Amino acid sequence: MTAATATTKAAREHARAQAGTHSESMPTVPASAWPTPPHGVPAQRLMWAETLAGGRYTSKLVARGTRIRITDVHGDACAHLLLFNADQPWERLNAADSVKVPWQAYLSGGHPLLTDQGRIIATVVADTSGRHDLLCGTTTLASNTAKYGQGEVHSATPAGFELFTVAAAKHGLTVRDLPPSVSFFHGIRVDEDGTLHSDGTAGPGTSVDLLLHMPAIVLLANTAHRLDPSPVFATTGVEILAWPAPEDLDHLPNTDPEYLRAVANTNDYLAARGAL
Repeated sequence: MTAATATTKAAREHARAQAGTHSESMPTVPASAWPTPPHGVPAQRLMWAETLAGGRYTSKLVARGTRIRITDVHGDACAHLLLFNADQPWERLNAADSVKVPWQAYLSGGHPLLTDQGRIIATVVADTSGRHDLLCGTTTLASNTAKYGQGEVHSATPAGFELFTVAAAKHGLTVRDLPPSVSFFHGIRVDEDGTLHSDGTAGPGTSVDLLLHMPAIVLLANTAHRLDPSPVFATTGVEILAWPAPEDLDHLPNTDPEYLRAVANTNDYLAARGAL
């Protein structure tokens, strides 16, 4: 305790003096105050604007038709993602089906993110990175402890799974609710013998856009990829911007039959609930 916070009055004054200050990792509230909205998106339409430092997590409840843009600001981010049906959170992102159904292990524009119910929860509608991973999941306390010496939430090298447990708890979800995640901005390639190896990042300023097909709980953990070859934890920040774009659901970037079936399954489900 310092003199500035030694009394209740002093602590109050110290806290109020922090108004207007900014850090590397914080949300902008209201989101419309974000200084540089995406091209063609009026600032007042933004409903989520946040910078997320390496080793941190965030979460948000978002509506169907929301477009989320995640940007690798400095070129060394790895944003691990989980998605849950906001109305029935036992329905969640299924990374395995998101590989099997579209017959594609490498995520890029037009790729569906599917749930375990044969429905689509999000589509990748834009991608300037091309370095992503649907296969490895996120890091664990054991893996980070073995590599960096620690992996707890409040350590200098927190594991993705540990961060997800805290993000999930904010929405009434527990450890048993956490499936394998997908990750953006650190690519993985598969050799002919099945060996997985890091393909690194695409550098600073690359981004990926997701379009939500149903109301969703979004969990993000920005932490090093489990196959990152660097011996030190050097994950840098991401920028998250989101805005309503329901009109994009009428112009989807994929015409594969498997994709259209997942879209139809989702629309049928939402229509039956009176949510379409």
